Amino acid sequence: MEKKHRNELYTIAKQWVLDAGRMIRESLDKPLTIETKSNPNDLVTEMDQKTEQFFAKKIKSYFPDHKILSEEGFGDELASLDGTVWIIDPIDGTMNFVHQKRNFAISLAIYHDGIGQIGLIYNVMEDVLYHVKTGEGAYRNDTKLQLLKEDITLERTILLINSIWSGENRRINHLKIQQLVRKVRGTRSYGSAALEFAGIAEGSLDAYISMKLHPWDFAAGVLLVNEVGGTTSQIDGKPLNFLTENTIFSGNKQVANPIIDEYIELK
Repeated sequence: MEKKHRNELYTIAKQWVLDAGRMIRESLDKPLTIETKSNPNDLVTEMDQKTEQFFAKKIKSYFPDHKILSEEGFGDELASLDGTVWIIDPIDGTMNFVHQKRNFAISLAIYHDGIGQIGLIYNVMEDVLYHVKTGEGAYRNDTKLQLLKEDITLERTILLINSIWSGENRRINHLKIQQLVRKVRGTRSYGSAALEFAGIAEGSLDAYISMKLHPWDFAAGVLLVNEVGGTTSQIDGKPLNFLTENTIFSGNKQVANPIIDEYIELK
C-alpha cells in the first residue's frame, strides 16, 4: 500500500472512530436493548449494531471496493484477506458496556493483501486512542509507546488471563495454568480483548492468554503489540488465522517461549 494512500485511510479511519465514540457516549442515558447470541453471557446491544452499521455505511460509501470483516453481521463473507479489508469490533467489551458503562473499546484495523497497515483501539469513556501505522511507531494519544522492556522474567510478569482457564475445562490443562498463575507476579482480566492488547503494547501488562478470540478482537491489537517489539501467535505458537476463531498468546518476547513451552498443554 502506498504511503500517501495509507495516510489518507488513517486520517479518515481515525475520525470515524472518534465520531463513533462520541455517538456511543451520547447514547448512554438512553434505554438499551440487550440480546444474547451464542450463550447468556454473549451479549449484543443495538448500540453494537448501530456502531458497526455506521462504519459499514461509511466504508462502502467512500471505498466501495474495500471489504469488511466484522462481528455484528454488516460485513462481508470473506475467504481471504486479499485486497483492502477493514476488521472491526464496534464495541469490544459489551458486557462491560452494559454493566459498567466503561472499560470497553472500538477496535478497527485495516489490512491490505493480508498485511496489517493501520490499527486503532479507542477507549471510549476515557477518550484514549491507541493507534499505529505499521513501521511508523505505536502511540497512546500523542505519546509514542516505547519498545517493550527486555529484562522481564516470569516472576515479574503481570499476566492477563480469565480465571475460567485455571479451573477444569475442555480446552487446556488447568493444572498447568494454576502453576503459571503461582509463578507470575499477578493476574488480571479486563473483559475487553482490545484494551488488554493495548495494555501489552504500552508495557503495563506483560503477557496475555485467551482461548477464544475472533479476528475483530485482535486485528488492531496485534499491530500495536508487534510495533513495540512484542509477539502474538496462537497458544501453541502457530501463526494467527484471520478468518476464524483463535487461541491467543500475546506479550513480551522474553516470556513467550517459557509460557508456551512450559505451561501450555492443550487438550
